[in-house]
Amino acid sequence: MTEQRSPRFRRATTETPLVQALIIGLSLVFLSIFLLLPLIAVFSEAFRNGASAWFEALIEPDALSAMRLTLLVAVIAVPANMVFGIAAAWAIAKFEFRGKAFLITLIDLPFSVSPVISGLVYVLLFGSNSLLGPWFKSMGIEILFAVPGIVLATIFVTFPFVARELIPVMQEQGSGDEEAAISLGASGWQTFWRVTLPNIRWGLLYGVLLCNARAMGEFGAVSVVSGHIRGVTNTMPLHIEILYNEYNFAAAFAVASLLAGLALVTLVLKTAIELRYADQLSAVRGH
Repeated sequence: MTEQRSPRFRRATTETPLVQALIIGLSLVFLSIFLLLPLIAVFSEAFRNGASAWFEALIEPDALSAMRLTLLVAVIAVPANMVFGIAAAWAIAKFEFRGKAFLITLIDLPFSVSPVISGLVYVLLFGSNSLLGPWFKSMGIEILFAVPGIVLATIFVTFPFVARELIPVMQEQGSGDEEAAISLGASGWQTFWRVTLPNIRWGLLYGVLLCNARAMGEFGAVSVVSGHIRGVTNTMPLHIEILYNEYNFAAAFAVASLLAGLALVTLVLKTAIELRYADQLSAVRGH
């Protein structure tokens, strides 16, 4: 009788080692050309004139103003999206109600709409000839070409991230733990803080990381509503564009290196979460 090979040692594919090596090699070449080389170019250009020139570009008043505004927008947008994401994911995963599919569609809307279009929507809503713009202006509140407009545009383009990471996690976990807590006398808030939140904390952190990276790097929507007022409404991506258009390449790449560093830190943290809590986040990666 011919001994069957254990499933443990069966080949995952039927391709020859040469074909596998070719596929892996092409993937590495593609990643090197389109991801690794541009990243290396950013940092090499940023430090071309030395570390002192890099540091001087970062402490320039307009650059510091752009950094402060970027951090301010992220500090407002990320917690707002975190609250919305938790509430939306809770409603979608734990309850059945009319309009559930429509709510999911609305959450995915910023993924399918160009950021520039989303910025134009706020111009139509809060512009000088719109219905809401003159009313807010009469109240002394500036929306467009000011911090509120930048915050609103950033919230719009980033609000799917937290919700979309939490929905599959909550759906996979079900509502058994919450029902058990309530049956033992826990209130709604106690159930949330002691049962639901600990169960979703890593998925929540995953979504917050992605949301923060997008909020700090958003360009299209913010560019439309900011007005490009130097030192006032320019975030870091907009400041980089201005420096580059002025042929101040060293300063532009210096500021860009900060955003690239943020992306790398986000990637490292994201990978660490996935490796440490792979079982809990498997549904997130597959949605």
